[in-house]
Amino acid sequence: MVLLGHIFKIDVQRQIVTFMLYGCANLSEIFSDTACRQLLQMFFAIFFFHISEFVLAIAIHGTAKVTVKSLLISKHYMLAMFFSLVEYIIEIYFFPGLKEHWWISNTGLALVVVGEILRKLAILTAGRAFTHLIRTRHEENHKLVTHGVYRFVRHPSYTGFFIWSVGTQVMLCNPVSTVAFAFVVWGFFSKRIPYEEHFLRRFFGSEYEDYVRRVPSGVPFVK
Repeated sequence: MVLLGHIFKIDVQRQIVTFMLYGCANLSEIFSDTACRQLLQMFFAIFFFHISEFVLAIAIHGTAKVTVKSLLISKHYMLAMFFSLVEYIIEIYFFPGLKEHWWISNTGLALVVVGEILRKLAILTAGRAFTHLIRTRHEENHKLVTHGVYRFVRHPSYTGFFIWSVGTQVMLCNPVSTVAFAFVVWGFFSKRIPYEEHFLRRFFGSEYEDYVRRVPSGVPFVK
């Protein structure tokens, strides 16, 4: 009986090792093509977005007025990105075919590029009038910018980020995170825009009121 138990134990261990090796080989096969491309695109998009935001802030305002907050990385943001990564790993393991819709993934990549370009155009157009933190006091160099991309939407930087953030999840073919990101980012801007425009109305008065009547906010359903 002891010998049989010992043999059974060895057999179970062999099966576990075989399953683990097969699982690792399967993961290696999955991650050798689709995941490598999509995840590399994702990591590069995130890296470029945050580093470029920080570099532009320094170039425009100087090192004395720029802090690490200009990297735009918060706990909630990191949690959201972690959730999207978990979703991706689960889905590519159990539903690998879901990630093979390249027309969806490439559409997401295009959205990431468009969102990035629009946001950076907004920053460069506004120049010193652009800050990552909402201004509650009217400073001398704070001018109302209505030219360039600001002729089409009042908050092109928010529009760009909205498109970029949702695009990252479309690029990964993450259905849950795509909806979640759209909902959360929209909710954030639906509160931030009225708060910011409260001060803009105080700073620029009727000039800004006229601008609001002519130009949409740039975020869907946020007036």
